[in-house]
Amino acid sequence: MTFHKRFFSVLLSIALAVGLSVGCESNFKEVRQNDYSEFVPSGDADNVNLKYTDSGMIKSILISPKMLDYANVDFAFTEFPKGIDVTLYDNKGKKTFIKSNYAVSYKATSIIDLQGKVKITSEDGQMLETEQLYFDQKNQWFYTEKKFKLTDAKGSSTGQGIDFSKDFKVVNSQRIEGEIESSE
Repeated sequence: MTFHKRFFSVLLSIALAVGLSVGCESNFKEVRQNDYSEFVPSGDADNVNLKYTDSGMIKSILISPKMLDYANVDFAFTEFPKGIDVTLYDNKGKKTFIKSNYAVSYKATSIIDLQGKVKITSEDGQMLETEQLYFDQKNQWFYTEKKFKLTDAKGSSTGQGIDFSKDFKVVNSQRIEGEIESSE
């Protein structure tokens, strides 16, 4: 093969490679832009104050400065990027208070992911603090694998990993430190 044929062959290969990469990048930018434009909230609300009732009784009140609803995506969710303040009521009217800096509620699973300085307080004075906590709405159950601090009238303890009922009547903890008083 002569020098000119070899040079022409290399030049053609380089031109083809550049053409394909520019074409792919342009297409990638279009796809990325389309994905972004489809992932926008279907609803956007400021200063939210939601009350959930069942049979005429208030079951919970949720207050948040910002709510974004993504009902238009495959795995629908509602995001509270500026945090939430929730009050849960049991059947006897006892309250449980929940605060977090951020929250996401997944519609299909009924799981709420609370993040950032999560604090739960019962009317009886029990308090749990952690950085992330999940709430299973169907079973009225909280759980986390993160570090936590649990405080009540008997003192406080820390650990990593805990799950409990919304009224704190049933508490299961893992790797706990501190003194715990038992009724047994």
